[in-house]
Amino acid sequence: MATSLRPAVFMDRDGTLIHDAGYPNDPGAVRLLPGAAIALAKLKEQGFLLIVVSNQSGIGRGLVTSEQARQVHAEVESQLADFKVGLDGAYYCPHAPEDGCLCRKPSPGLLLRAAKELPIDLSRSFMVGDKISDLEAGRAAGCRTVYFTADPDAKVSLADFVARNWAEAAKFIRGSSVKNAPAP
Repeated sequence: MATSLRPAVFMDRDGTLIHDAGYPNDPGAVRLLPGAAIALAKLKEQGFLLIVVSNQSGIGRGLVTSEQARQVHAEVESQLADFKVGLDGAYYCPHAPEDGCLCRKPSPGLLLRAAKELPIDLSRSFMVGDKISDLEAGRAAGCRTVYFTADPDAKVSLADFVARNWAEAAKFIRGSSVKNAPAP
């Protein structure tokens, strides 16, 4: 029996899901952005897969060890679990920008890998991020995009929507997915 494909919400981690702490190497410094867990819980209830896709060049630059990166990710998962939210996947690019890898955003490599490993319908999925490279990766993978910024006047041509917070982002995603749902 074929697995039915589901929409996903891909999200960058630093500056989108958690406060951006530069090159995070201390799990004690991890803080979810306000409203992130509640918004993700609502999206999960609506049937979205929740997937982190994040460049972590601090590893490739020697500023963060693989073990520190693992501990930071575990803390993100722990804080989400406090709200009964679980991630369906997490894909990290550990390479420095000059490495020329295919997984580093703006390349869609992380999203495409997730879609190969999980039952994802990219055309019904969203990429949420705070950098243009996040939007470029989402577009290249065939997703709609949400630019996450505190600037209320931001206008970004690659973004289908500009959100100042997770409540706005989730409302747009939920509304867009209802409008674009396949007919019964």
